[in-house]
Amino acid sequence: MDLSIVIPLLNEEESLQELHDWIESVMLANKYSYEIIFIDDGSTDDSWEIIEKLAAANNNVKGIHFLKNYGKSQALHAGFAKASGDVIVTMDADLQDNPEEIPELYKMVTEQRYDLVSGWKKKRYDSLFSKNLPSKLFNWAARKTSGVKLNDFNCGLKAYKNTVVKNIEVSGEMHRYIPVLAKNAGFGKIGEKVVRHQARKYGETKFGMERFINGFLDLITIWFLSRFGKRPMHLFGALGSIMFLIGFFSAGFIGFNKLYRLYEGLPTVLIANNPWFYISLTTMIIGTQLFLAGFLGEIILRARNQHDRYKISQILNF
Repeated sequence: MDLSIVIPLLNEEESLQELHDWIESVMLANKYSYEIIFIDDGSTDDSWEIIEKLAAANNNVKGIHFLKNYGKSQALHAGFAKASGDVIVTMDADLQDNPEEIPELYKMVTEQRYDLVSGWKKKRYDSLFSKNLPSKLFNWAARKTSGVKLNDFNCGLKAYKNTVVKNIEVSGEMHRYIPVLAKNAGFGKIGEKVVRHQARKYGETKFGMERFINGFLDLITIWFLSRFGKRPMHLFGALGSIMFLIGFFSAGFIGFNKLYRLYEGLPTVLIANNPWFYISLTTMIIGTQLFLAGFLGEIILRARNQHDRYKISQILNF
């Protein structure tokens, strides 16, 4: 099969029939073998009933229905698990992503050998202050933190090799960072294509300003996991050792200074009355705790199931 088109959705009953017909016309015009996978993320309108009707009329349409709203990352995870096409394309269901972009994305993956191609909505029809400016700030921070040079991490229109989606774990709210997850899994050829952004035709956006706050928190998480997720001792152990040594040598200096002043007959104070003694002691305790946190992290990593230690793309003549 050439293409799997994965579409997560929440309460998009007005747009589903139109989106289906638009995608179908593009697929037939380009003679692709395809499947459309709708993932209903706990809609409370008639979205699932419409998906059932589309599936009954078109064998290429498949559906997954969540009992409640679990989030876009979980919807994509379910869709990726079921997708069987050589190239997987994700897009939103609100008609703001243009299906006419799919053939070019498909060619970039199959002919130019990209592992992943992300859409870039260079010209947007969203509000300047509620979406555009926060989105620019978010994308700048994501580029600087992850090292992935994309202009629009959050664009829903993306294309992937099948092996990419089968070797990444999209959880929590990490759908914004799938290119980063792919890079961390070893897929280095990540491209970008300017795509058309359609003005929203039906309903209202399902995302508020809180998505940008959550996005920055997730960015910190993925930065930490990508750098220290497999070796927590390198962070916690190093910080703990530095803090312990600072506290240890500070306490040693306080003790040495006390003995020196006693030897010279100079006035002294009780070490217990010296505030720097408690600062040194606290620093050593915190350093020890950080070191132990890293040590325990290493034990947990080695005790857990090791199925995700590495990713294999192909096996020949084994």
